[in-house]
Amino acid sequence: MTAPIVHGGGITEAAAAFGGRPEDWLDLSTGINPNPVTLPDIPMQAWHRLPDRHLVDSARHAAARYYHSGDTLPLPVPGTQSVIQLLPHLVAPGRRVAIFGPTYGEYARAFISAGFEIDEISKSDQLSPDHGLAVLVNPNNPTGRAFLPAEIIDMASRMKVHGGGLLVDEAFGDTGPHLSVAAQAAGHDNLIVFRSFGKFFGLAGLRLGFVIAAEPVVSAFQEWLGPWAVSGPALVTATKLMDGDTQAVQALISVRQEGLEAVIRQAGLEIIGGTPLFTLIEHKQASELHEHLCHARILTRKFSYAPAWLRIGLAPDTAGDTRLADALRSAHLA
Repeated sequence: MTAPIVHGGGITEAAAAFGGRPEDWLDLSTGINPNPVTLPDIPMQAWHRLPDRHLVDSARHAAARYYHSGDTLPLPVPGTQSVIQLLPHLVAPGRRVAIFGPTYGEYARAFISAGFEIDEISKSDQLSPDHGLAVLVNPNNPTGRAFLPAEIIDMASRMKVHGGGLLVDEAFGDTGPHLSVAAQAAGHDNLIVFRSFGKFFGLAGLRLGFVIAAEPVVSAFQEWLGPWAVSGPALVTATKLMDGDTQAVQALISVRQEGLEAVIRQAGLEIIGGTPLFTLIEHKQASELHEHLCHARILTRKFSYAPAWLRIGLAPDTAGDTRLADALRSAHLA
């Protein structure tokens, strides 16, 4: 078993190490909308009963409309992490796995724990007949690198020649729908798309995601997850929010992104990547900056494999921007 990966969002641990109560901290370590949307009314029956089939069906149809997947109905799952753990079941023993990296570390961990050899690649021409599956996070976390749909479909077609599949994780795809290949999943039976619900809507605690793929793959995930995998309240929430107007959500994220980037530029820091939900900076003293911000009760995300990188998420308001700006101003970086 490989060692657990340290992710963003560890406010409890940060407070234990640097002081203060968790509620005193400004958490900029995640890529989650810092302004959660208003929850819709949820009927008491959704809390009282196990999730009936009609709740699942309603959520799947709403997701199909929201992700533009046509007749391919996305499968609700209890967070993308739950299906990452299942991916090794889709790869034949002895085949290798290609992961476009550096990226979200749980993919490599899941395959290594299952005994697979992985290759971290950066370009599609590094794919080979040995690869039973390729994993692409698009846009990528933490770099923000993005492939266009035509490039991705070409990869899927080339993988299919040798019996391989392509998994595209679109966890940050809500703010860049032009990058999505959800609409193409029906026409490519070796293409799987993962979507995250909680990041864009600011409801990560709901633990909800969707799998968009051909029916045999969806059925396999259903079997592996077992009955009642997603709660009734989560299904109702998803149905109502995905069928609602998301323009205000997108607009507020854009405002918050502009605020964050202005603070970073004013501090003289170099932005090297990101998405509308987070920014990646590079600085030779990134580790020292991370610790300095922790002393100011501000949590950011550092990376063991890239010690000069720091990922900074969105603050919920201008007060948060000011707090970050003040902390950066007092850092006295060389």
